[in-house]
Amino acid sequence: MTPPEHLTVQGPEDILGFIPHSLGYWPADSLVAMTLQGKSLGATLRLDLPGSEVLADPKKFACTVRDYLRADQQADASLLVLFTNEGWTDARPGAVQTYTGLLAALQAVLGAAGMPVRDAWYVGDTYWRDAYCTDGSCCPLPGRPISDIRDSRLNAEMVYRGSSVGPAPEDQCPTPAAMPAESKARLRAAEASWMVPLDRRRASRAQFETLLDTWELLFRSGQCPADPLVLGFVRATLRVPAWRDAVLVMAAAGRAAASAGADQFGIFDAGCRLAPVRPQADGRQEAAAGTAIAAGGPVRPSPVPSHPVPGGAVGDAALVPGYGEVLLGLAPPRPDWNSMNNLDRVLEQLAPGGGQAAAAALSGRGWISWCRGRGSYAAAHLGRALDEEPGYRLAELLLELVRRGTLCGWAARKDAAWQKFGPDAA
Repeated sequence: MTPPEHLTVQGPEDILGFIPHSLGYWPADSLVAMTLQGKSLGATLRLDLPGSEVLADPKKFACTVRDYLRADQQADASLLVLFTNEGWTDARPGAVQTYTGLLAALQAVLGAAGMPVRDAWYVGDTYWRDAYCTDGSCCPLPGRPISDIRDSRLNAEMVYRGSSVGPAPEDQCPTPAAMPAESKARLRAAEASWMVPLDRRRASRAQFETLLDTWELLFRSGQCPADPLVLGFVRATLRVPAWRDAVLVMAAAGRAAASAGADQFGIFDAGCRLAPVRPQADGRQEAAAGTAIAAGGPVRPSPVPSHPVPGGAVGDAALVPGYGEVLLGLAPPRPDWNSMNNLDRVLEQLAPGGGQAAAAALSGRGWISWCRGRGSYAAAHLGRALDEEPGYRLAELLLELVRRGTLCGWAARKDAAWQKFGPDAA
């Protein structure tokens, strides 16, 4: 994620105050590296501080940092911040010695890559100080109070703009199963009531287009209806992997990409002519079985969507990105961040209730976090998805990407990267 335009940095306190807003939380035991483009802040990278084995020879770790920062092709310098409590209880000069070798390696590697380190700081729970300054008159020991950062002008401006700093991702991502037992049972029963009619329509193009109609409305609002039957329907659609992937692709790349990808994978069968099902506006279930599952009168089949249903691939296949390209952030050039942000809100509402649908929702949130360049949040969501459904394949694959340090294609480019504060922040 890159910072909003027109923020004025007047001193190190402002830079250090911006980092928690950029990450969404106050980091601990972390290296934060930021790129500079002239006098402007660029991308923010957070990594766990390495252990003693890596610190004994930190060059490889430094090269990893360099490779990440190279994604900012306009970067011409860098800043480093080590969030650690190591040595802060000792007021002797140079007490924080653990990471001096790491800093030296980073200086050498980043300098050779054309991103010389302009400044570096240590930040602890109580104090912060310049990593290179040894002059006690301007850098008193053990350091300056952390309140300098928390009370900085830029921090106050970020709060004024509506930004907030929450707990760490592992504490911030709520446990999805935290729902009253009665409500959870009602939701799971509604979800189960949809599984049989939907399962019979997995190969139906009309059903596919109908569920995309439903999800398009959710992309616009970012809110799920409170009716358990509607929530059950939406959760049930996530339990079909091809439909789940189509929802993610449609949010980022549009409906044409979702439909064309489904054609490419051959999920449709022209012989499946069952009328599509979906909740009625009054909350009743429309089912082909001809019997009402919810009270309220007779059921009627959902009409076939009014828009044309193509018989083959949608549009020019050469212009429509494939599912793999979209899920890795390689296409389109810039995703529809508004739809993806709204999808994230919807998936947050769908995760309570547990089970496979929760694993799908949490995996979707993990993917969106990864696309935003927020690996810590992605790992937290994906870990909870695997708690809900051990072995859930999408969560396993995405978590492997996160653990390898693979960057989403959009996060690696400033023109495509997610803007937490919006492009018009000023």
